Amino acid sequence: MTLQDIEKHVEKQHLAIFGGVSGGLPEGIRTLLLLGPLEPGFWAHFTDSAEYGDGRADPLDRWSERVIAELANTLNAKVFFPFGGPPHQPFVQWAQASGRAHVSPVGPLVHDAAGLMLSYRGALGFAEVIALPDPPPNPCDTCEDRPCLSACPVGALGPARYDAATCRTHLRDPENICMSKGCLVRRACPVSQSHGRREEQSAFHMRAFR
Repeated sequence: MTLQDIEKHVEKQHLAIFGGVSGGLPEGIRTLLLLGPLEPGFWAHFTDSAEYGDGRADPLDRWSERVIAELANTLNAKVFFPFGGPPHQPFVQWAQASGRAHVSPVGPLVHDAAGLMLSYRGALGFAEVIALPDPPPNPCDTCEDRPCLSACPVGALGPARYDAATCRTHLRDPENICMSKGCLVRRACPVSQSHGRREEQSAFHMRAFR
């Protein structure tokens, strides 16, 4: 099975392959593919699902579990998720090992296609070696202005460590726009701006975060 074969299956669920890893993996896994939202279009696809409309908690995680487990069954793969546990899966380590996610100037990982809007929904592990392309360069290396460094209105997310308490206080302020449109730092990233994530989707994640 080729990477292109797998892509055809995952794209039917508005998912994209956000990178692959071929070393340092769980026993029996020789290639691991990281899956994230395929934009534009992911949000409309998800909100049309039964999980989104049933009123129960954690609809996106439950959708991910169902859809990616079905893909794993079809593709004869093992499934891994960045939520749940223990045990907790090392998604940050895998993301960096893929060569497509890098530590940004503000700390969170930045992806060559998703920017600071990076989100992993799960991963597929294969017993066989799957040929992977060379990863693109780190987008921050050619970002001259680095608007992420000055985008946070309260200085909670910048070149120093993340100040979670200040961030959460800001999010409780009714005048803030991060809750309705998404984190201003993540939105400032030029790659994020070209990713196509809907504001409603960012608001959904912000509510879960707060």
